[in-house]
Amino acid sequence: MIDKIVSVANSIIWSPALVALLVGAGLYFSIRTRFVQVRRFGLMIRSLFAPKEKSEEGSKHGISSFEAFCVALSGRVGTGNIVGVATAIALGGPGAVFWMWLIAFFGASTAFVESTLAQKYKFHHATGFRGGPASYIEKGLKLPWLGIVFSVCCIFGYGLFLAPVQSNGMTGALSNSFGINPLYSGLALAFLLALVIIGGIKSISRVASIITPFMALGYLVITVIVLAHNINTIPHVLKMIVTSAIGLQQVAGGILGSTIMMGVKRGIFSNEAGQGGGAIVSASAAVSHPAKQGLAQAFSVYVDTLLICTATALMILCSGTYNILDAKTGEILVAGDPSLGANYVGYTQAAVDSVLSGFGSTFVSIAMVFFVFTTIMAYYFYGESSIMHIFEGKKAGSEKLAIWIFRFALLAMVVFGSVREANVIWTLGDVGVGLTAWINVIALLLLCPEAVNLLRDYEKSLKK
Repeated sequence: MIDKIVSVANSIIWSPALVALLVGAGLYFSIRTRFVQVRRFGLMIRSLFAPKEKSEEGSKHGISSFEAFCVALSGRVGTGNIVGVATAIALGGPGAVFWMWLIAFFGASTAFVESTLAQKYKFHHATGFRGGPASYIEKGLKLPWLGIVFSVCCIFGYGLFLAPVQSNGMTGALSNSFGINPLYSGLALAFLLALVIIGGIKSISRVASIITPFMALGYLVITVIVLAHNINTIPHVLKMIVTSAIGLQQVAGGILGSTIMMGVKRGIFSNEAGQGGGAIVSASAAVSHPAKQGLAQAFSVYVDTLLICTATALMILCSGTYNILDAKTGEILVAGDPSLGANYVGYTQAAVDSVLSGFGSTFVSIAMVFFVFTTIMAYYFYGESSIMHIFEGKKAGSEKLAIWIFRFALLAMVVFGSVREANVIWTLGDVGVGLTAWINVIALLLLCPEAVNLLRDYEKSLKK
């Protein structure tokens, strides 16, 4: 009964209406900012390395723009970059990749707006700067109750319901590749996470700034090796992505609706633009102007989707290790490797194995360990900051108690997820995150003029 209720709620929240809202908002923000994600691309990269502003109150405990970028990117880059991309190709065909690119392009402007506003409305905490959607909803829209609703959805959606789903994917991969008992790997993951999250934002940002670039570069190195071996097929694959996206290919034409929907949904799931997580991290950065952090976070969307998701897609497509399936029946419409069926993780593993024989399973398992660890680390930070918003101005003792309860609950859910996959938990996580997206995007549309004004102010200061 509960499963059915949650499933119905999820289908309503993650309906095509939300997809249309996110895409439409991204287009609107792009127009209002005069396509800042293109005009200021060079500045986006330079903003990553903006020094921490020493004059700001609380900057002693604040984090740099680059550290905030790495924490936000660690939340964006997860199992979806491996499994999600493969699923999009299987159910939407190669053309789904094109729509993932498109949503990333528009999503970059959304990330700019939400992160710029997060900087404007951040608040000073004993541990540094905090804030995000809950703060600009409360202070910008003057709706404190809605800010608390957002925070609660964030705590449960990210921290308690999606964390075990991530740990289940990692421990399952390790069990398949190395025969490690899922309970042991789950306990090890929880222990390592505890060492980091107890140290707070400074510890999280320090670990993220080391692991995230290493993780991304290592993944891209393997991608380059696979693509170099299949270099002659790249032009054909790129053409296939474009023609499939608009239904010019015979098979793709019959599943054009699925192609668009899968590309857009997986793009949104992956880069998180509009869901608020990146904005929560952005509020913690100590920078001299809010637009600086907005530009840095816009670039993180490009890295997640246009770089890492594309790397996975090209590996799979160039090596031909995928099947196109009927989204409703699961029937194989186009067979690349019929033995894989709907084994989406297997698409990436087989792609690596096609060049580095026997290494595919090991590589994907190791990648999953890093991706999951950093993603749950970011989820914790989203939840912790949400608790701090709820208890802002209240007794410090109550806040500390709530944070410790949240820590133990998250670690317990990580271990639970490692030994038992619960579909209802995955769906509950989707419901929580979906609600944050609805609340956040509507708030962004109302507060967009403020972000545009901040952008203009920053551009004027650059000219001076």
